[in-house]
Amino acid sequence: MLSVLIPTLNERQNLADCLASVAWADELVVVDSGSTDGTQEIARQAGAHLVDFNWNGRLPKKKNWALENIAWKSEWVLILDADERITLDLGAEIRAELRQPRADGYFINRRFMFLGRWIRHCDYYPSWNLRLFRHRKGRYENLCDGDTGSGDNEVHEHIMLKGSTTSLQKDMLHFAYPDICTWVEKHNRYSNWEARIETGGQNGASPGEGIGSGLARRRRLREWSRRVPFRPMLRFFYSYILKRGFLDGREGYMFCRLLATYEMMSVFKAYELRSSSTRKG
Repeated sequence: MLSVLIPTLNERQNLADCLASVAWADELVVVDSGSTDGTQEIARQAGAHLVDFNWNGRLPKKKNWALENIAWKSEWVLILDADERITLDLGAEIRAELRQPRADGYFINRRFMFLGRWIRHCDYYPSWNLRLFRHRKGRYENLCDGDTGSGDNEVHEHIMLKGSTTSLQKDMLHFAYPDICTWVEKHNRYSNWEARIETGGQNGASPGEGIGSGLARRRRLREWSRRVPFRPMLRFFYSYILKRGFLDGREGYMFCRLLATYEMMSVFKAYELRSSSTRKG
């Protein structure tokens, strides 16, 4: 059996297609934070189990709360955001794999779609995430106590699994950025998280500890980059030139420019937090 967890907040535009892509699963659970746009009705119509989540402003956030508190029908949970889709090939691979599991958790590669185009470069592919695992063995890392200004759902935290892992062959689709407005809204929240982690996060843990070797390398690179001057310009150079974002055409150029803007927002917000802390001290 397989259970699917989908955290939501006003995901009317995405949820129906997401649920349809995993309609073959044994249990669909939508954990919702008081949506007002019809998200809850869509979940009910698809036969999903709808769970209300009321955040306390600190920890746990939505995914960890769900893993801990929901009486899952299956020992296996697949976590999806509402803007992600499981392709037919990936669905078939998951079902075949769970008949004779090779590990306790599986990394799945994502294809990011931006303005209708798959971003194959810009350091956005491959993009591995541990999404399918025995739910009792995995929890999202806690990098920062308190409100990070990024909402009630885990942002860039990763699953720390007590067990073996391997990777699936087929990719999932991630329709994260259908338009510029969505990109800006999300990255405004993400940069809050980045600034908070930079100025007071990690909770004493080593960067990337326990999240898998590939993600750990990326986390260490991110930690190192925070000490480098001219980060926004370097982010554009890294994504567009070194990671060949120019091969993604006009969308690649726009995407890399937006990544540099994201870096700028993170730098400025971290400075703001440090300045505020100094004034209070």
